[in-house]
Order: sequence, then structure tokens, then C-alpha cells
Amino acid sequence: MVVLANNRFTAFKGFILFYLCSMSKIWGLIPARFASSRFPGKPLVDIRGMTMLERVYRQCEKAELLHKVVVATDDDRIANAVRQFGGEVVLTSDQHPTGTDRLAEAARLLGIPSNDIVLNIQGDEPFIDPRQINDLAKLMLETGTAIGTLIRKIETEEELFGWKEAKVVFNSNHQALYFSRSPIPYLKGLPQELWMQQHDFYLHIGLYAYQAVVLQEICEMQPTPVELAESLEMLRWMDRFSLHVAISPYSSFSIDNPEDVAGAEAWLDSHQPLNQ
Repeated sequence: MVVLANNRFTAFKGFILFYLCSMSKIWGLIPARFASSRFPGKPLVDIRGMTMLERVYRQCEKAELLHKVVVATDDDRIANAVRQFGGEVVLTSDQHPTGTDRLAEAARLLGIPSNDIVLNIQGDEPFIDPRQINDLAKLMLETGTAIGTLIRKIETEEELFGWKEAKVVFNSNHQALYFSRSPIPYLKGLPQELWMQQHDFYLHIGLYAYQAVVLQEICEMQPTPVELAESLEMLRWMDRFSLHVAISPYSSFSIDNPEDVAGAEAWLDSHQPLNQ
């Protein structure tokens, strides 16, 4: 009887998700720029016979909750490469300060309705797990939050005390309270080498989702002092909108500079069955 009840509940949740998807379409947009200071032409770098951008695109296509996948770029070389592998692309201005601003213009050009949902999918994670995309889509559909993102549990002291990645604290409803490049929360009176034994810390995964109308609004907001201090744009958004998080058990691999390509190939070799 318990198994039957669980099966019925799972089926009911599936029906609800299907219904919500029919009401609000979920778009996967991938911002891509050629002129990277650290790695010019990064989206088109070859990884075992396929560009990084195409690998991201193909992974996104496996996420069944996405209505459509579109690359947003300001460069004809990237646009032509996307068309060559059969993808959809939209050309945007080359004056955008962030990928979020590029996505907002792309959403306008595509005519995305205000009640739809837009996922901001990083173009430098060639092995992004489709389950991450689906989990973020479910978070948006089930909570109705204005903005959603994924986090994962920190596993090493290097991650906790490093400054490159943002850490996050959230409340019992999984609503984000603050993001910081510093380790948060601070464990008063405890040596840092014992922190991970006493508390679970969480790292932000750079995958966002927005209500389409909210995406336009956050790009009209002025930068805030705390955003500028931390160099984290979501701190500006939280001044006006709720931001909910979902904990993801899945990992990926991002490419920031040319040296990371060899690591990506090694990652591909070790995870090949998951990315076929």
C-alpha cells in the first residue's frame, strides 16, 4: 500500500509539472561572447572534435523541461558556428556589461512572454548535467519564485576559503539570505580548520532562472554598494526580489582559461558514460 501511494504521489507531481510547463514555457538561453580577456574565442575552442559551445548546447537539449535552447551572442563567428551545428542563435548588442543584460535583450528579440521562465545557462560548462537544468526548472515551477539558482555542499577547505566562488546562506524555506566570496556563516570562536566538521557550507553554482518579466526589471536596476563590494550581481537583485536555491548533487567542469582545456578532456574521459 505504501509503494502504491508513493507511485500515485509521483504520478501526481508529474502531472502538476506537466500542467505548469503548459502554462509557462521554459527557455534555455546561453550567453556567449568571443572577446574574452582571459581566453579569446573560448566558446569555439575544440574539445575532442566538438566546440565547447556545441557541447553545452547538446547537454541542454537533453533537459526535457526546456521548451527551446538558444545561444545569445554579439559575434558573427559564434553565430555562424551555432548555425553550422544546427542550433538556434540570436544576435545581440556588443555593449552589454554582463551576460544577464545580453539575455534580457535576447528575450526581447525572441518575444518571450512575460509569464515564461528564462534559464541563464553558462556557456563555459561543456558537460553541464541536464538534471541540473531540470532541477532548476522544477524549482521555478513549484515555488513560483522570481529568481532561482542552484547550490551544492562545499567539499574542501580550498572551496570554502577561496575567493573565486561565491558562498551562500539561506533560510529554512531555501530562500537565499546572502552571497559572499568570503566563507559564510562565520563560526565564531572556532579554529578555521574545524569549521567543516561543525557546519555544512554551500557553494553557488552559476546557473540562474528568472521569471521573464523579472529578467527585464533586474537589468534596469542600478548597481548597489554591496554588489560592487563583492562583485556579485545577485546581491542587487535581492534588494527587490526573492531568490530561492535548490541543492544539487551533480558536479560539472567550467573552462576559464586555455589551461583548463586539458582538464576538460580528462573530465570527459572519466565521465564519458554520463555524457553520451
